[in-house]
Amino acid sequence: MDKNERAIKLMKEQKYEEAAGLFNDIIEENPKDPVGYINFGNLLQHINDAERAWRFYERAIELDGNAATAYYGLGNLCYEESDYPRAQKYLLKTIEIGLEEADAYYLLGMTFFHQEQYKLSLPYLMRAAELSPEDTEYLFQYGLSLAQSEHVDEAKPVFQEVLKLDDDHSDAHYNLGVVALYEESLSAALDHFNQALAIQPEHVLAANAKKQIMEVWDNTEM
Repeated sequence: MDKNERAIKLMKEQKYEEAAGLFNDIIEENPKDPVGYINFGNLLQHINDAERAWRFYERAIELDGNAATAYYGLGNLCYEESDYPRAQKYLLKTIEIGLEEADAYYLLGMTFFHQEQYKLSLPYLMRAAELSPEDTEYLFQYGLSLAQSEHVDEAKPVFQEVLKLDDDHSDAHYNLGVVALYEESLSAALDHFNQALAIQPEHVLAANAKKQIMEVWDNTEM
């Protein structure tokens, strides 16, 4: 195990000071290698020192204009600050360079999602779900973007797949309930809303939707 591997291991063990010391040694020994700066930037970002992390990522890019993970780090920092247009710039660069990581596609898709540009989010969230098919968050957000883009029929099997991976996913049940309403199946919708509430009793949206269905049925019976 070389110094870099040891430093990453220490960081995962939350031994941040020891990891920082090793990363510093690595940079001093190889000042022209961008990897040391990127890893130190990752550590700084992890401990919420965004300002210093930014400087380390920028230094890595000065050394290597194709340092994709450094652009990803900058995009991630912008995303955490809710600066979605700026995050898009760096994340697009990350993907253009060739970083084929689910996280990069997911964050890029979510920058569009948060700006309500749902159709633009679709290819990136779909790719994230393809690269990491067991990640329910990627899959769920892809389904949600489909639904928000009025592709309800395509969203339905995505939410169903989420439930196959995690049958306690209350938001997937809620959204399948909304799909059922779209299909004019009140009983199926109520079933999903009930399941969402069984999993998460404080699920406000599911509670409100259930209340509306019950009011419709009460009025029908009058």
